[in-house]
Amino acid sequence: MVPGFRNFVPVRDSKTPSGPVLLITHSAWSAFTSALR
Repeated sequence: MVPGFRNFVPVRDSKTPSGPVLLITHSAWSAFTSALR
């Protein structure tokens, strides 16, 4: 968890750490990571 993003998983490009942040819901993140397995 990241302070200020309680209901979301913040995701950003590691090559551009100062770039924009995508806010993804926990359910969407879980579906995404499950699909990777």
